[in-house]
Parts: sequence; C-alpha cells; structure tokens
Amino acid sequence: MASFTTLGWRFLIVAALLLPVSSRGITGAQRARMLGVGLLYTLATTCYFGALERVSAGATSLLLYLAPAFVILLSWGLGRAPRRTQLGAVALAGAGLALVVGLPSAADRDAAGLGFAAGAGALYAGYLVASERLLGGVSALAATAHMALVSGVVFAALAAAQGTLHVPVGAAQWGPILALALLPTIVAVPALYGAIRALGATRASLLGTLEPLVTVALAAVILREQPGPGAALGGVLILAGALLAQWPAKPTPAAALAGADAAAARMRRGPER
Repeated sequence: MASFTTLGWRFLIVAALLLPVSSRGITGAQRARMLGVGLLYTLATTCYFGALERVSAGATSLLLYLAPAFVILLSWGLGRAPRRTQLGAVALAGAGLALVVGLPSAADRDAAGLGFAAGAGALYAGYLVASERLLGGVSALAATAHMALVSGVVFAALAAAQGTLHVPVGAAQWGPILALALLPTIVAVPALYGAIRALGATRASLLGTLEPLVTVALAAVILREQPGPGAALGGVLILAGALLAQWPAKPTPAAALAGADAAAARMRRGPER
C-alpha cells in the first residue's frame, strides 16, 4: 500500500476512536488550537516522507532528530534563552545520532531531499513548541484525536490525488495499519503530550532522540543484529545528552528570595490544620 494511503487510514481510525470519548467540554478556541497544532505535525510528516523519496533514511533521520536544536532556537526567539546544559545536551545528542544513524553519504546530494528533511525537523520542533504553548487545559487524548483528524484528512486527500486511495483488504493490509494506529499513535502520542506538559518541549524533544537508540537495541535483541562500535559510542553520547537535558536549572536569586519569603510566611502562620 502507498504510504499516504496507510497514513490516511491510520489516523482516520484513531480520530474515529478518540473523538467521541475526548471532545466533551472543548471550546471552539481550544478545538482550533488543537487542529492548528495537528496541521504542524501533518506537514512535518509529509516533509519526512518527501525526504525519504530523495535521500537516504540515515540523512533523513539525522536531520529530523535535530529537532531539539530547532526547539531551542524557536524558544529562544520567543524569549526563553537556552541554558548551557541544554546546548551541551544538543551537541552530545547530535554527535551520537551521527554515529548511530550515519552521516549523510556522497549520494545524499539532492538539495530538495535535504531541504525536506531539514523542514521535517523544523516543523516537528514547531509542533512541539506549539503543543507546549497552546494546548494547556486540554487532555492529551483530545489533542491526539484532533491531530489524527487533520492528518487523516490530509493524507487521504494526498492518496486520492495520487490515485492510490482504496479500502484495505485482508489481514496483510489491515494488520500494519491497526498496529500503527495503536502503538505509535494511541499509546505514544498522548505520552508525548504528557511529557511536554511535565518537562517542557526542549527536554521532551531531547528525550525523543533516544528513539533511534531504542531501535538499534531492539534490532539487536529481536533480529540479532549486532551494532558496531560506532553505534555503541553513539548510544552512549545520546544517553549522556538525554541525561544532561534533565539537569535542573539553578534557581535565580529572585526565585530563591521568593521561595524564602514563602517559607517565612508559612512559619508565621504556624502549622496548617
């Protein structure tokens, strides 16, 4: 089955399952924000598959997983200066990714393909930052449902434009679609929204760089593929970057003073009853 056909059915199934159970009490403004954030995800995914048609999977993945750097740049442009630990984490993760997925080869000279891959990383970063800033107050399931609705409609329309849209037939076609709908979407996407809400877009995106490392580890366990020394070193660097990203920020003098004032106020009030 063509990629857009598979993606269209994947996301339409998710939307059909989640919208009825997650849309109660949502305002029109919240719905518009969720659909807008979902469109960013859809554009990032479209760029990703556009890149895969022109350059290698390694080059595409490397540029996609530089999303943390784009997240830091976007947040910086919106007034949140990065910490040195975050910059160090991006450098470690980037070096590790280059070792795990491979640097672009001499064959990866298609400017459009590299542009699509870089665009996928930048748009995915925009999706993460927008999720953090615009989706407060809505549930992770509702955000996932509306993202899936946008993606399903767009990918089904693209498949129809290519003349490949059709109803899947048999377990061989329905099986992969249902698997994609369940694990990477209904399970993983709400977990991502929860991570963004708890950790922020920058730290969540840096943890996301563990994905290719987990892929290599699963390939070693399930497929008996032994990673080379470069991949092992890259894994260590990715882990170091992910851990460094979680390093707590030093409290500013103003924050420390506010905390001390709050503690003093609690002491003056006495124990709560």
